[in-house]
Amino acid sequence: MNNKTKVKVENLNCFYDDFQALKDINMEIKSKEITALIGPSGCGKSTFLRCLNRMNDLIEGARIEGIVCIDDYDIYQNGTDVVSLRKKVGMVFQQPNPFPKSIYDNIAYGPRIHGIKDRSRLNEIVEKSLKNSALWEEVKDRLDTSALDLSGGQQQRLCIARALAVEPDILLMDEPASALDPVATSRIEDLMKDLAENYTIVIVTHNMQQAARISDRTGFFLMGELIEFDRTETIFEKPAQQKTEDYITGRFG
Repeated sequence: MNNKTKVKVENLNCFYDDFQALKDINMEIKSKEITALIGPSGCGKSTFLRCLNRMNDLIEGARIEGIVCIDDYDIYQNGTDVVSLRKKVGMVFQQPNPFPKSIYDNIAYGPRIHGIKDRSRLNEIVEKSLKNSALWEEVKDRLDTSALDLSGGQQQRLCIARALAVEPDILLMDEPASALDPVATSRIEDLMKDLAENYTIVIVTHNMQQAARISDRTGFFLMGELIEFDRTETIFEKPAQQKTEDYITGRFG
């Protein structure tokens, strides 16, 4: 197990105008592991996730205090190039959101924005990204058809491929399987386990069984606080906090 710290969060607070969404969060996310974030709706999981690639910058009234270091670089310091940050820290959302373009152009979109114009290079990136997202065999003969014709599970794997196409180090996934059926969910979970060999993955999930199945470490959030963060088996089998145990055993939430 690789125990190098990829992301170090110190005393992180997040406010939306007067509302404090995150309270003094401290966490170390390890490289090439899957870190799951669990907790009831509105507890701050997705807000925390968006802090890791500064997506909260896009929300009016959002204010961040504290430090988020990726590879020892504080992403909130002045002069940070947010475009290159979001290239390094890709994001996959709850609802699949392919562009109304061809499958090929969905994947090539990011590399083109970052200056890659050579068709043979784009072809390589498209094929590699689709292979890495376990979609290549299903779509290789129809790359010019609309991405919107794909099934929900295929669309979500396409969105993962699109994120991979710009060669990120970190993948953020905000409930990537919650809109999918069990078969598609299982494929996404298998895919995440494969991707964790090369990427650092942080996933928000409402599905505690999913967190237990796929993650190396789990953080339990409640009302904006990180109640407990540990190896996944510890969280689910021997939690240190009563609140964690109550949530996991279904006493609330």
